[in-house]
Amino acid sequence: MLRSVGNQEIEQNITERSNRTYYLQPQSLLTNEVVITASRVTEKSLESPITIEQLDQCAIRQTPAPTFFDALESTKGVQMTTASLGFKVPNTRGFTNSTNVRFLQLVDGADNQAPVIGASVANAAGPTELDIERVEVIPGTASALYGMNSLNGLVHFITKNPFEYQGLSVYQRTGINHVNDAQTSAHLLTESAVRYSKALNNRLAFKVNVSYLQGYDWFAHQTTDLNPNANASVQLLGADNPALDPVSSYGNESSNRRTLTLNGKNYVVARTGYYEKDITDYTLQNLKADVALHYRLTTQLEALYSYRTGEMDNVYQRTNRFKLDDYTVDQHVVQLQGKALQWKAYLTRELSGNSYNIRSLAENLDKHFKTDEVWFRDYRTNFENSQQNGLGVAESHHLARSLADQGRYQPGTSRYDSAVNQIIKINNWDVGAALRTKATLLHTEGQYDLSDQLKFARLLVGGDFRLYSVFPDGNYFINPREAGHNLLYRKGGGFVQLSRKFLRERLQVNATLRYDQNEYFKGIFNSRFSSVYTLTENHFLRLSYQNGYRFPSLFEAFSNVNSGGVKRVGGLPVMSAGIFEDSYIRTSIDAFSAAVNQQVNQQQVSLPEAIRQNAGLLKKSNYDYIQPERINSWEVGYKSVSRNNRLFLDADFYFNSYRNFIAQVEVNQIAKRGVPTDSVPFYLYDKQKQDRYRLWTNSTSTVFNYGSSVGIRFQFYKNYSLAGNGSLAKLYRKTLNDGLEEAFNTPTWITNLSLGNSQIFKNFGFNIAWHWQNSFLWQSSLGTGTVPAYHTLDAQVSLKIPESKLLVKVGGSNVLNHQYYQMVAGPTIGAMYYVTLLFDEFLR
Repeated sequence: MLRSVGNQEIEQNITERSNRTYYLQPQSLLTNEVVITASRVTEKSLESPITIEQLDQCAIRQTPAPTFFDALESTKGVQMTTASLGFKVPNTRGFTNSTNVRFLQLVDGADNQAPVIGASVANAAGPTELDIERVEVIPGTASALYGMNSLNGLVHFITKNPFEYQGLSVYQRTGINHVNDAQTSAHLLTESAVRYSKALNNRLAFKVNVSYLQGYDWFAHQTTDLNPNANASVQLLGADNPALDPVSSYGNESSNRRTLTLNGKNYVVARTGYYEKDITDYTLQNLKADVALHYRLTTQLEALYSYRTGEMDNVYQRTNRFKLDDYTVDQHVVQLQGKALQWKAYLTRELSGNSYNIRSLAENLDKHFKTDEVWFRDYRTNFENSQQNGLGVAESHHLARSLADQGRYQPGTSRYDSAVNQIIKINNWDVGAALRTKATLLHTEGQYDLSDQLKFARLLVGGDFRLYSVFPDGNYFINPREAGHNLLYRKGGGFVQLSRKFLRERLQVNATLRYDQNEYFKGIFNSRFSSVYTLTENHFLRLSYQNGYRFPSLFEAFSNVNSGGVKRVGGLPVMSAGIFEDSYIRTSIDAFSAAVNQQVNQQQVSLPEAIRQNAGLLKKSNYDYIQPERINSWEVGYKSVSRNNRLFLDADFYFNSYRNFIAQVEVNQIAKRGVPTDSVPFYLYDKQKQDRYRLWTNSTSTVFNYGSSVGIRFQFYKNYSLAGNGSLAKLYRKTLNDGLEEAFNTPTWITNLSLGNSQIFKNFGFNIAWHWQNSFLWQSSLGTGTVPAYHTLDAQVSLKIPESKLLVKVGGSNVLNHQYYQMVAGPTIGAMYYVTLLFDEFLR
């Protein structure tokens, strides 16, 4: 049965577990759970000075979500964005995207990001469910203690120590998805995992984890036209639009369009492109393993070495959609863990394997079949012939495309397969699609608790150093200073944290100061001031102020990607010198071109005269080289336990201000230097006379947002548990509106409600969970539009068979099979039904 465990008993249990195998009984509430992440010191969750959410083993076993990572979506304040079945991105408090380099993911204190991506690949290289002891989520900035990448918050996976959790565990999940899916038939999904750990003696222990996931990914098939008004001046709309750009179709974007003058009218025409579902292998696989060796140097100091690796085949979304194929992330970690001393060093390596860019594949399939010059020439000829034969304008456009596309590669044919095999091996996205990146991340950090020496207060000091090393592949990255040498990107920093209790230990005050230095930027100070006040027993009020920062990721700093005639260039001067100073904003060029076309088409103005009349719409870029992002955050919260430890309440309110958002600006530069001023508009009307760039820079706006979340859990009649939480996130205002602010991409409201009982009767339990979020605006370079509101229902029933040490769980996520998506250009998600079998030697 579930029971509540007192603080003193918890401490005794932890001591016992250090000497022998011990399985802590699940708690009715997480009120006394020990946490480490929140302030880098041991403290009880009720007394944490900042908001922290937790999932323990009991909660993970009872969740109806298929995995513990999926269960994060029901955690208070967490928003999940699904890029694929194997790539889910958690975030808190707004300003998210499909990669989210602002949210940190730790495994036993080690950042498990893929260095090039700049964020973790979901849990593809993380721990298995068998090895999770608990999960902690900190919403909001944590930069003062954890440095870069924790601008929006962090999630920390704490794994099981092999001294404390010994024996064999086996996990098997078998499920089915794509039920009643219009795009494909139902597919089987399986996940197998095994964990074995053993203490060889009182000093030496080890553990091994292996898991393998196999299935079929969700389809991205959104057909909304992203370019609906390109030919509004000639009344070609909807399916008649020759510049049609469906969300999940690639090869018909801006870089694949031209303005053609046909029979005295200007028409914007795009190449045909391919739908993602027709050219993507949606096979999903993830093989991961880890091994750890623990050695107790003394009773209070433990050394360990661990190695973790993950190889994945799934879909990943950034500025484009990617197929990750044999994509590998591995990590070596060495640590010292003691009462006062904590030190670790880790080396992470990322290899992209045979991965490729889906958009570039589509673009270059069209170009491989027929060059742009030939295709647009054929289109023009066929259109003019159709007009001479008396066909209407719309019909002439359709026929011109059909004839220009004759012989085009069709999926499923040998010609198509041959072309694809060539393109995905070429590491230049102007003609190929290969992703061939290789990078490492070396990180070391340490902290020391000086509280025993200080006596009157708790003093913690720490420091860290990080080195990124990137192999220049010639497409994604180059080294402009030393060709052939690795790119190096370094940062270091340190912090000091002082904590003291006042007012007869009812008030705890914490102050943290951090300093970080990056070789490309001036040093940055960050601070955090927090306090927690004990109102009465088990009723706590907390208040905090903190500021945070984020240095540009590798891609934002150093990228040099050729992609369909557009070069994505990092924002450091070493990468983009000469472009910022002499370029024009692409949106102004688009507005200028549209105005010119409207005058030519509707007012019969000559093209040269229309260009001269609208030249004032062109805007030169005033953006500058990239700088770190900054945030200031205020938070107040309340947490309590009452009614004999059966009612738990946690609420918070926050207010943030962001500046220097790192974002992309699209600019065009005249290819020919020294063009006379009066000729500039004529060059900017002709795309073939321009070099096109997407530069990483900073928004000039200061943006404010606020929000709140409330969570409640009540345990009532015969261990039934009713829990709910709601989160509000609101974009407040901007001091400017330069269009480069990082998109908020967050629902105003997210709610979760669950009802469960692990013991309806002997060894039989259930849990149902409902999730709802309202519609919101999603903005990204891949697609902008409204994500509709949706709700899902998850459910599970479980049977524990103690004599066989077996747990059987039958359940499903989105059991009503309401199809939805969580971002524009992302996949459509349906139901998944599963059966899970868990064997654990210490299950009871």
